[in-house]
Amino acid sequence: MTLPSDLADRLGLAPGARAIILNADDFGMCHAANTAIVDLLDAGRIDSATVMVPCSWSPEALAFAASRPDLDIGVHLVLTSEWSRYRWRPLTGTDTSLVDAAGFFPMDVASVEQAASEEDVAVELAAQLQAALDAGVDVTHLDNHMGSVYGLVTGRDFLRPVFELAARHGLPFRLPRSMDGVGEDAALQATLDAAAAAADASGVVIIDRLWSHPFPLLGESTPEEETYEQVRDGFIALLRAVPAGVTEIYLHPMVDDEELRSAVDFSATKRGYELRLLRDPAVLQAIEDEALVRVGWRALRDVQRAGVR
Repeated sequence: MTLPSDLADRLGLAPGARAIILNADDFGMCHAANTAIVDLLDAGRIDSATVMVPCSWSPEALAFAASRPDLDIGVHLVLTSEWSRYRWRPLTGTDTSLVDAAGFFPMDVASVEQAASEEDVAVELAAQLQAALDAGVDVTHLDNHMGSVYGLVTGRDFLRPVFELAARHGLPFRLPRSMDGVGEDAALQATLDAAAAAADASGVVIIDRLWSHPFPLLGESTPEEETYEQVRDGFIALLRAVPAGVTEIYLHPMVDDEELRSAVDFSATKRGYELRLLRDPAVLQAIEDEALVRVGWRALRDVQRAGVR
């Protein structure tokens, strides 16, 4: 296991603290996402959320975020549009290397890595952040939809413009230093090491590790489909395994309703389960039993802007 960085110390946490950030991705994707995430933020069930600015329901999410500067809300930088019936386009228009033949962001990460120009990526991501700032949001951090800037498929990444954008605005970025808990790929860990060194050189704060559970519902539409209880027990096991340092655990909670089922191709049930998870007393009890320390991205932003070492 990779030793944690000094981030927990820089945050003023106790030695050996096991800190978690519960983040809801895809705020603004649809009304079902907004309804769930607003409720969870209001109730303190999650520590942060990130908005997909190019999506149709982002104005609702941005308006809420602007009205609640006490909450930790970041920008979910978007270069992909993965569903077949519901798509979104770049803020910078369709005369760009960032679109497919239909004029939307590509459905898969490989297409982005293969076709996007770094200049177009930099301009588009800056536009997404600026739109959130112009809406009055006190943006706390940046992360990335579907990992499209990490170079995970072809090895071609877009981290340089991301780090430049994050450094320019004094924002931390969701990049894990370690593969702990998600595999033992030596080559990928070496890539992470190089990326972490670049983030450090840019003065951008990153986390120790990034965890979630499977995006789809295992066995969906088969007799072996996971039950809610199985999903919950797996998530509690994940919480119990969190080591020392700062770990973001991201989910995609949404209301499982007709709108969501019309928008997505699969896993509407799983999205509803994730909303249920974050309200479940058993999950809350596991966090308490494990003495996990919940922190938010605002604290990481404060560390970055203060230059605390």
